[in-house]
Amino acid sequence: MLTKTNAVNAPAESQLGLVLRDLRKERGMTLLEASERTGLPVSTLSKIENGKMSISYDKLVSICRGLGIDMAQLFGADAPAGTQAPRTASSGRRSITRAGAGYTIETPNYRHLYPAADLLNKQIVPIVGEIHARSIAEFGEMIRHAGEEYAYVLEGAVDLYTDLYAPTRLETGDSVYFDSGMAHAYIAAAPGPCRILTICPADRDHPAPHVNGHSSAAPEPRAAAAGATSRVRRR
Repeated sequence: MLTKTNAVNAPAESQLGLVLRDLRKERGMTLLEASERTGLPVSTLSKIENGKMSISYDKLVSICRGLGIDMAQLFGADAPAGTQAPRTASSGRRSITRAGAGYTIETPNYRHLYPAADLLNKQIVPIVGEIHARSIAEFGEMIRHAGEEYAYVLEGAVDLYTDLYAPTRLETGDSVYFDSGMAHAYIAAAPGPCRILTICPADRDHPAPHVNGHSSAAPEPRAAAAGATSRVRRR
């Protein structure tokens, strides 16, 4: 479920789906074409557009790359697609997210809060996550996405599972930087809330080809997923 915490006009999960549908249709793409470009099944895209499926970071990246859009557009930022931030020594850009505010996506494995959701063309994507899953069996299929990821444990303890290393316990104040192309999953490892701050790439290094005059992205081949932070199944 997606909500905008402590803010007016919060887009519900169904509204995010409607935004996605409108953006897809603006590009003259059918669900099948969108599926081919994002690497997501038609059934998954249809469920997201109809507000019947939670959407995780890896799916967000795949959709944005495939449609050639900025992630913030799905959260309701209304700057025109393709608008680029000035590439100067200091662009003067900033976005303040007050305590308790931001866009939240709820899935069985995570509650993800996206600060600075109003800012288009970010170079990084900060995410505050509260971890629900308490075993890798409960988590299910791990996820992976292009780039590298940094995670800092804000509260509780977290076990980081990957497909290349043995599980690693991270306590409050510990952090990890890793190749997020590895399948990965964060698992709550202490009673009570377990929260992490993750910083992920904004995937701006994968420009999209043009479709009907619009920029859209052809997905790179995706390795079989096995891991999770923001998710291939759900997070």
